[in-house]
Amino acid sequence: MSGERILICYDGSESAERSFDAAAGVLAGRDAIVVDIGPVLTSAQSYAAVTPGIDIALLEEANLDAALERAEQGAERARQAGFDAEARGDIAAPAWQGIVDLANEVDAAVIVIGSRGLTGVRERLEGSVSHQVAAHSGRPVLIVPPRDGDG
Repeated sequence: MSGERILICYDGSESAERSFDAAAGVLAGRDAIVVDIGPVLTSAQSYAAVTPGIDIALLEEANLDAALERAEQGAERARQAGFDAEARGDIAAPAWQGIVDLANEVDAAVIVIGSRGLTGVRERLEGSVSHQVAAHSGRPVLIVPPRDGDG
């Protein structure tokens, strides 16, 4: 695996922040792509999208811009952790599919992703991106758990 690119998922959350140090501890020295996969439309935008005159393409473009901005922040954080990192932002629904698709596109050696630590009913209602990535990626996934009491 030495020298192969890794994919680090970043959404600005505490668990995503913790992912950099965890990844650096076991994957230091590799090139990294830091990605944020934003929603195609947020919940509020989905409601607004049914209103006549709303330009859905503009909403999607705003979400793509926000995802790239977060990815750039994450890439800077990855550089501080010792990775040679580039940023990639995209939008997808569901988010896990966008992560898996990008990992396949760049042939990532490992996907690094934080977990909110949801269990039971909350996980079923809110979903778990990290679990879906692990279930569908077909490649190693480093899931960084939340600190005790987080999530």
